[in-house]
Amino acid sequence: MTDLTSLPDNLPVPIDDGASNHLVGIKLPDVTLRSASGEVVALDRFSTRWLVLYVYPRTGGPGIQLLDDWDLIPGARGCTVQACAFRDQHAELRELDATVRGLSAQPISEQTEFAERMHIPFPLLNDSNHNLTEPPLSLPTFETDGLLLYRRLTIVADTIGIRHVFYPVFPPDRNAADVISFLKAARGR
Repeated sequence: MTDLTSLPDNLPVPIDDGASNHLVGIKLPDVTLRSASGEVVALDRFSTRWLVLYVYPRTGGPGIQLLDDWDLIPGARGCTVQACAFRDQHAELRELDATVRGLSAQPISEQTEFAERMHIPFPLLNDSNHNLTEPPLSLPTFETDGLLLYRRLTIVADTIGIRHVFYPVFPPDRNAADVISFLKAARGR
């Protein structure tokens, strides 16, 4: 079985193709999504200063085969290490007044299994209907093996709108630390 808790050497680096340039300044839409824990979460409602929404293609796990050439798709590999980094740094993110949520289009049953197995302390939201591919967000996607998946990006928003987008995210295991650096720099603003 492939080790999903570390990244293989020589992964292709994703390039910034501009697919997220439109996001900064947009207000989060009033959309509700089911979480892996079964609750319904309003994307635009959070009680902290910041919302950190990391968007990922799909996590792996027992019984889930890696898709053909998964490691060759720039930015695809690393969902488990990204989620674990946000899990491990969740307390520091909360101290910075941030709510963390993950989002994917993969089946919710797989998200639920992953959240339980990896002890993810924040909601993993499911958008298997691809609601967020529509305006105003129009999140970037890619297709592989007949699946439409979200490209990896991380949104930092407040109640006014999206303030920053990390895109492309590479390597994914450093994303949480990069978000923490951004929030610390923004603390005085």
